[in-house]
Amino acid sequence: MKTIDVNSDLGEGFGPYRIAPDEQIFPLVTSANIACGAHAGDPMVMAQAVTLAGEHKVRIGGHVGYPDRNGFGRRALTMSLKELELETLSQLGALSAIAEHGGHRLTHANFHGALGNLSFVDADVARTLIQAMKSFDPTLKFIGLPHTEAALAAENAGVETIRSFLADRGYMAAGRLAPRGTESALISDLGAVESRVAQTLSSGKLRLIDGSEVPCEFDSVLVHSDTPGSVGLAHAIRRGVAAAGFEIAPYPL
Repeated sequence: MKTIDVNSDLGEGFGPYRIAPDEQIFPLVTSANIACGAHAGDPMVMAQAVTLAGEHKVRIGGHVGYPDRNGFGRRALTMSLKELELETLSQLGALSAIAEHGGHRLTHANFHGALGNLSFVDADVARTLIQAMKSFDPTLKFIGLPHTEAALAAENAGVETIRSFLADRGYMAAGRLAPRGTESALISDLGAVESRVAQTLSSGKLRLIDGSEVPCEFDSVLVHSDTPGSVGLAHAIRRGVAAAGFEIAPYPL
């Protein structure tokens, strides 16, 4: 049977604050993109997320973002390429140290919010982030949107890409999400998410917001853990995967 990974952005708390119900999401996914202390996270939160990942046999990845807790990494910051390179290295280093202290290791990485969006369209930024990730650990895989500058940079650098599908987001083109706040950008109906996952995985075609379809294959489906009702969203995605005839399993190492 064909398999599909289910990934989610987790560990996005700080101190006493929590963004998502991590304890309920971890049993429903197979890989976790854990905040590395910049847009969210602190040593205790990272350690708790790593522990939950180990308990549920979930792949651990670093979720690198702009150093902007107040904006949750969703505001664009002006940073030089060198600053982005060193920020990536320092964030991955922090999470990796905590993971190894707990007897685990990072197996993938990706980029959060505004930084991730920039990496989809800016070739220089994409190349800088991917090269920094590779220099940190050449065995790390990249979980990200296919048909983007980041995916191309990973391919050129020889970094394996786990192609991620954002089932609750509208697409304007392959690799191009409809901006938040625009019509059809967010899909909140769980039945629609379930059928979208089933249709996309079974057909190998992605339906765009204009109703057209383009060829696009995926290796993983993302659960937005900070979405209200994220546990229900995770279950809807899992039902869609099953309806498409796939088995949920972590990506191979």
